[in-house]
Amino acid sequence: MNAVTVASCLLAAGFSYCLYRSDSLLSLLRVSVAEPSMPEPGAAPRRSPQGVPYSDLQHIVNPDGLHLFCRYWEPSGPPRALVLIVHGAGEHCGPYDEIAQRLRDLSLLVFAHDHVGHGQSEGDRMNVRDFQVYIRDGLQHVDLMKSRHPDLPVFIVGHSMGGAIAILVACERPADFAGVVLIAPMVQMNPESATPFKVFLAKVLNHMLPSLTLGSIDSKWVSRDQKQVEAYDADELNFHGGMRVSFGMQLMGAAARIEREIPSISWPFLLLHGDADKLTDIRGSMMMYKNAASTDKKIQVYEGGYHALHHDLPEVAESVLNEVTGWITERLPTETKQQLQGTETK
Repeated sequence: MNAVTVASCLLAAGFSYCLYRSDSLLSLLRVSVAEPSMPEPGAAPRRSPQGVPYSDLQHIVNPDGLHLFCRYWEPSGPPRALVLIVHGAGEHCGPYDEIAQRLRDLSLLVFAHDHVGHGQSEGDRMNVRDFQVYIRDGLQHVDLMKSRHPDLPVFIVGHSMGGAIAILVACERPADFAGVVLIAPMVQMNPESATPFKVFLAKVLNHMLPSLTLGSIDSKWVSRDQKQVEAYDADELNFHGGMRVSFGMQLMGAAARIEREIPSISWPFLLLHGDADKLTDIRGSMMMYKNAASTDKKIQVYEGGYHALHHDLPEVAESVLNEVTGWITERLPTETKQQLQGTETK
């Protein structure tokens, strides 16, 4: 091993420990959407990373030509609103089924997709050339659903990295969204860890060894419920490898962009964060709540709560579900509530 290799490894180790403390940003999420597109005549059918033809899966095709696996949770009657669920890094939309079902039972049409490089979607595993791809794909999915239901309000529910995506999606089109729910969102990097010198080291590594992988997430910090941790570890659709330096740089760039956007945020939002979260810094949520211009904002801190609050201890998870569903339904248009009441009395 030559000196450059040794130096690079040492820099990587220092970067991994100091900037992320071996904790990446992983989470959970849910997704649903469009009809499958047909392959070109004579072409082999496109298949998911798990080998399933996309002709058998609900999906959309993004502007890069990549197939994104989608899910829908459709109410039995006319929907009152649309809700996009945005999952976190290394996850997929499946684990958000309980939240989605609760919302669907309130006559909300819930939809989601696995991000590029995640779950059953195409793309290099947990890697992206530009964080904007996630935002663009989210807006594409929203536009698709709005074209089918043009008169319905649209909400977003985002967790962890999905929270960062949700914030930036709403910032790009603030007039399009009736509200945003953020569960342990990635708003900023740890200020003590992301010092200017350590950020400089990260940039050097990104130029030298962008594909170098850092430590994988310690799943024990996902939830205090051991059954949930075991389920997370056993889920083959989750990415259990290390974070690439290049991906870490994309997260840092997203966090910097969010910090610039926060003073101009005027849309309604609900923040839910555990004060024992080791994977996303609660100070980011506190900073967003304090500095955002919005007059319709709320933060709920869960004492002792870990990262995936919707999969934390049963009483915490139930509280989160109630907060999410209650907050969204309170912000539905008055006429929509009256329509629901009229339906229920028949």
